Amino acid sequence: MVTNYEKMTHDHLSRLYAQLPDGLESMLHAEKRGEHFYFRAFGEDCCLGLDMITLSDKPIVDPRAVLISLYAIHASPEPIRLEPFKSFRDFPNTMPYQGAFSANSERVLVSHVPLINEKQQNIRNVFNGPDGLFGSGGDFSFILFPLPKIALCYIFYLQDEEFPASITCLFSANALSFIPLDGLADVAEYTSNKIIQVIQK
Repeated sequence: MVTNYEKMTHDHLSRLYAQLPDGLESMLHAEKRGEHFYFRAFGEDCCLGLDMITLSDKPIVDPRAVLISLYAIHASPEPIRLEPFKSFRDFPNTMPYQGAFSANSERVLVSHVPLINEKQQNIRNVFNGPDGLFGSGGDFSFILFPLPKIALCYIFYLQDEEFPASITCLFSANALSFIPLDGLADVAEYTSNKIIQVIQK
């Protein structure tokens, strides 16, 4: 039985391949081989083609496939701009998504902050991510690239005698140029899920 995620992904890919834009590989920050495009997505090697999307050579039909296909159909020649990083609430019309974003992208990591601190180099290696912003606050931070032209800056605060651990997740300045708003929230959610997978290995 075809799932909704599979149908949405197929519809996006059919729309994309109906008339592939010139220079799509550059717009995606991808390598083109034949009719396939290769890039990193959610910390794995991704292949995008007409019939399917794979991560680490395995076909996927979950929400990540929808997000990757959305990224492809919204490909833009505009270059990524990291700064100023923005909180989710800084983007327009985010109020309906605020609660889910906070729960699924930030609070889901709270109990893991000590282990994330210990394994932050592993996480950065998976996402080709540099250290966080100088002067961003927090006890430690890093920047991750779940998609080539969308960056997330995670700022972590360790628990102390007065305050519990907490996390702030920020987006690169023009992230909305490359994916719609609801997709942007989901990108953060699946990036946080991948962080948990990395530290549990």
